[in-house]
Amino acid sequence: MGTFSIWHWLIVLVVVVLIFGTKKLGSLGGDLGKAVRGFKDGVKPEDSSVTEKAEIELEKESKDTIDGKVKEKNQS
Repeated sequence: MGTFSIWHWLIVLVVVVLIFGTKKLGSLGGDLGKAVRGFKDGVKPEDSSVTEKAEIELEKESKDTIDGKVKEKNQS
């Protein structure tokens, strides 16, 4: 009673196709595929060119920074 037979799944599939139509289901599958590809591209490690650009920007920022020690001023 807890599991469905193949006939139950076939009836559900026919009802879904009748309600939504094949064009809408096809576009839904295409949209899902694009979303998965976009997610995979977002998870990939960055290109070395992007990393190199970030390092160059950090070097430019570090040139603008002056290192030094802070001395306390004695108030007398």
